Amino acid sequence: MAATLLPTLSPAVSRAAAAFLLLRRGPAKSLPSTLRHFVASVSSSSPATPSPAIRPPSTVASSSTVARATHARRDLLMLGIETSCDDTAAAVVRGDGEILSQVVSSQADLLARYGGVAPKMAEEAHALVIDQVVQKALDDAKLSGSDLSAVAVTVGPGLSLCLRVGVHKARQVAKSFGLPIVGVHHMEAHALVSRLVNKDLDFPFLALLISGGHNLLVLAHSLGQYVQLGTTIDDAIGEAYDKTARWLGLDMRKGGGPALEELALDGDPDAVKFRVPMRQHKDCNFSYAGLKTQVRLAIESKNLSTDDIPISSASEEDRQSRANIAASFQRVAVLHLEERCQRAVEWALKIEPSIKYFVVSGGVASNKYVRTRLNQVAENNRLQLVSPPPSLCTDNGVMIAWTGIEHFIAGRFEDPPAADEPDDTQYELRPRWPLGEEYSEGRSVARSLKTARVHPSLTSMIQGSLQK
Repeated sequence: MAATLLPTLSPAVSRAAAAFLLLRRGPAKSLPSTLRHFVASVSSSSPATPSPAIRPPSTVASSSTVARATHARRDLLMLGIETSCDDTAAAVVRGDGEILSQVVSSQADLLARYGGVAPKMAEEAHALVIDQVVQKALDDAKLSGSDLSAVAVTVGPGLSLCLRVGVHKARQVAKSFGLPIVGVHHMEAHALVSRLVNKDLDFPFLALLISGGHNLLVLAHSLGQYVQLGTTIDDAIGEAYDKTARWLGLDMRKGGGPALEELALDGDPDAVKFRVPMRQHKDCNFSYAGLKTQVRLAIESKNLSTDDIPISSASEEDRQSRANIAASFQRVAVLHLEERCQRAVEWALKIEPSIKYFVVSGGVASNKYVRTRLNQVAENNRLQLVSPPPSLCTDNGVMIAWTGIEHFIAGRFEDPPAADEPDDTQYELRPRWPLGEEYSEGRSVARSLKTARVHPSLTSMIQGSLQK
């Protein structure tokens, strides 16, 4: 037997349409309690049948209608599950953005032991803790599965072995309690969690998403509709931070990025003259492979025994040399970000002159030096920098739950799994999933936006299937 993992999702529909889709499943009493409240509240203020002309745009909703909609949204309770790489995370978030719980199980010890992410080891670590992580998220929120409205789960991009653990758990919970499922794009979640932090953040906006595996400059036109202004042609900045930290003999248990940022505080950022990548390329793409090579050569030229002598055992002179390399690397790595972001701002403002916000998110966005420098880029262009707190920059369940809420309210979700779906169902996931279509100057913006939707093409992007 074969069936799709996540069916092709419909275009965005109104809140009333979302309620209508739920009502079509059967009697309201068969729905979870919070979902019944949501449906009842919305239905009382909206027509029973969705229509493109539910309310003319020029019509202003009454205060009572707005109040009902606000109350209905608060009634939504979304469980978010994230297992795309090396952290097992779950969270429960209300529809209005209140975070009821947030649980993360780190694999820092595995990272230190293997010098990076080992997919098979990461999968086993996820499988060992996923049940406890999800249960703790529910317990901390003082809820049970029957109280939830839906389950959101990362379906890509990421490591397929790791993604499978989260998807399996999400479908297990959804099947047990008859809950809809929202498949979430990991990088979209990094961008949208800023809308939970800053309620004034509206579309369109420019987003820089920086992590261990990704460097993305994205014009967020609307929910699920993005255009890539730039991406990495080789390595991401987070990977460059991790490799440099490892070569410098730093303690990787706290993460390569944080360890290097701390060491750089004691170094001279002008001590080593690294070249800024790609200055001859007049686009918004990134490259960190060459900078990594420069770092390696600098370490070798100073005869630093970083493989044999960790930073904790280094002499004062040795430690200072490492700190200088760290500071010089960070200055050039972030300067590369600044230069590409400046060009992306110029491109974005030509496409969408109404942009007011510059979102910076992803694990590397928790770096204070990165935030400070990119805030300067924002201020120079009269934009407001929006960046989540560090706990929401690294991989977490809150961003998945919140993105699930946004798409659920727009009507983008999957029906609960069939009652006879085997518990040992195997999922084939494709870990590569672009966030929108690449943009180049001269290309029709309308054409780019038309082909850049994320969720309607979910099935074709991840090629999901269920097999016995």
